[in-house]
Amino acid sequence: MRNRRTVRTRRAGRRAAACSAAILLAACIAPRVPAHPVTVAGDGAITIASFDFPQSAILAELYGQALEAKGYHVKRATDLGPRELIEPALEKDLVEFVPEYQGTLLDFVTGEASLATSNVQATNADLAAVLAPRGVTALSPAPAQDANAFAVTAATAIRYGLTALSDLSPIASTLVLGGPPECRVRPLCLPGLERTYGLHFKRFVRLDTSGPLTVASLSSGQVDVGLLFTTDPAVTSRGFVLLSDDRGLQPADNVTPVVRTDVVRQYGDAFVQLVNSISARLTTSDLTVLNLAVSQGARTPSSAARGWLVTHGFLG
Repeated sequence: MRNRRTVRTRRAGRRAAACSAAILLAACIAPRVPAHPVTVAGDGAITIASFDFPQSAILAELYGQALEAKGYHVKRATDLGPRELIEPALEKDLVEFVPEYQGTLLDFVTGEASLATSNVQATNADLAAVLAPRGVTALSPAPAQDANAFAVTAATAIRYGLTALSDLSPIASTLVLGGPPECRVRPLCLPGLERTYGLHFKRFVRLDTSGPLTVASLSSGQVDVGLLFTTDPAVTSRGFVLLSDDRGLQPADNVTPVVRTDVVRQYGDAFVQLVNSISARLTTSDLTVLNLAVSQGARTPSSAARGWLVTHGFLG
């Protein structure tokens, strides 16, 4: 009896290890059957995913509510995690729609930071070409951009005379860099700083994605340089200084919906035109205002998105 239990336990362990990532996603998408994850295509709904930071949830709500208002059945899989989880989920048809950032996604998919540039349309065309064989369509980019930026406190900027990333070269070995865990391997984060700027920091501290941990750690001096988004309201409220990317590490990171190609084919031109019309109205200043409202607790991602949609005539 003991041996038979051991065999069953080992088999169960192997199955759990093989399916853990899929079950995590399925738990968000189909919580009634978490042990048997299935693809969501063909269920009559468009499943929109967001990353694990508030702005992504706002964007998911923005597109999701607009689609619902036009009669589309929408499901949400929010706060799923980093791109390392969500992009494969999109390719495997576990989610169907992701509001992305085109330059970062292009670099992530290709592994070549040189492909994405500051040219918005060229980057979008390259992204579309790379995603097409994967069964994913890149729709039109929004004017809104939200790029990675590296911030220091005003006191640190004054002390070392910092205005640009290249100014860190003589002192990087004495400074601590903070950012999300994936910064260690992302070509636009720590590897990019080393390759493009020759920066080798004293150490790296794992924090969150342009969130309260990063803001608090930068403010308190736990880290000297922190990765923030360019639309993060903390930049203004805390008086942080964003160091200019004077050697062009960061690409054109316009908000860009990427959608399963079978979904685009199923719903056709009306779907594409609706999504593109939303993107066309979304500006960088809009993102900053939406982020501020959510970060201050005045709005939830859902209510902030609804307010924007009402203001711009997408909801009554």
